[in-house]
Amino acid sequence: MKNFLFVLLLAPSIAFITEDELNLDAITKAISSGNADALSPYFDATVEVAVMDKEETYPKAEAVKVVKEFFAKNKPTSFKQVHQGASKGQDSQYCIGNMTATSGTFRVYIYMKVTGGKYIIQELRFDKE
Repeated sequence: MKNFLFVLLLAPSIAFITEDELNLDAITKAISSGNADALSPYFDATVEVAVMDKEETYPKAEAVKVVKEFFAKNKPTSFKQVHQGASKGQDSQYCIGNMTATSGTFRVYIYMKVTGGKYIIQELRFDKE
């Protein structure tokens, strides 16, 4: 009976979790663990990746390699979201966070656009603090 009541009370809060929140949670975990492969399902066909002063638009597979190289040189120990928001029309979303790595702290900017009903990363930026 207690389990039934617990599920009954929890169900409404689960119903309000949106897919973009689930995407952002998965993206946050992937960055925190330094897992570029886990980020790749959220990349668009082309992704603008900026690592400090080097900024370029890459095809998805190449963007994954660039992020892997960045994580290899700067092993993340944590990532915390500082701010997030959505455009007025809800067709894009952004997230700003701090990634602590073995080599220092980085400010991370993620810009996502709605494509096929899913939020897809179009821009990923790592700036040394």
